[in-house]
Amino acid sequence: MSCEEVSDQMSEEELAAYEEAKSVTHELDAEDAEEAEDEEEAAAISAGAYNANEVNDSIFEELHMEPMAVQEVKDCWKAYINGAESRDAVGEAIYAALFDAAPSLQGMFKTPRAIMAIRFMNGLNHIVNSLHDPKALKIIVETLGFQHLDLEVTPPRVVIFRDAITELFQDELGSRFSNIARQGFGTFLNYVGGSYIYIRVKYAERLTCLAKSWASANNRALEDDVGSPEDAEKSDSGPPPQEAPDASAKKGSKKA
Repeated sequence: MSCEEVSDQMSEEELAAYEEAKSVTHELDAEDAEEAEDEEEAAAISAGAYNANEVNDSIFEELHMEPMAVQEVKDCWKAYINGAESRDAVGEAIYAALFDAAPSLQGMFKTPRAIMAIRFMNGLNHIVNSLHDPKALKIIVETLGFQHLDLEVTPPRVVIFRDAITELFQDELGSRFSNIARQGFGTFLNYVGGSYIYIRVKYAERLTCLAKSWASANNRALEDDVGSPEDAEKSDSGPPPQEAPDASAKKGSKKA
């Protein structure tokens, strides 16, 4: 049955509902196609276990991104910095974007806002500038992870941070912030956040064990230097007292 025949057999209300259903179907199909395209691009950007959609906190490996994606991320980062008044302003904008998206996260950080903003800026700058070198990037992320062991980083919080950063760049750069750049930013931000979680979970127990062992070794060394408590008590008490001679024995010797 053709569309014209279907239209002839429908009332105006039915026809309007039919046309609306067709429009919704087309929109859903377009959204599905766009999502599929995004997933393909995300898979193409990083050939490993990391992507822009999921936070992988079960492993900590090197991040290998496609050179095209790395260059897009670096270009957008450079464009954003050059368009800002200063690097401090960049850090402040990142700080504001993050905590505007999730004000409750402010309680995680005890450092003053100005200092924290600079740290955000410097940390991201080191990461972005090392995306082309997976080994160097892994060392930087590992170092930052150890510095953030006291923070309870979780996948939902990583997603909040990731989305806040990508939306900030989208608002500031507009069409310059391409889909490849967005996927690239999402990928390395997920990588960093997932690595923080992995380091905190996997290494915290080891660090606690090392701290206890170090404290125990220091205590033993201190005891060796000053002596054991038993030795200290003996030295404080002095030599043992000598027994007084038996009086009866002295009298017996005089008689003899």
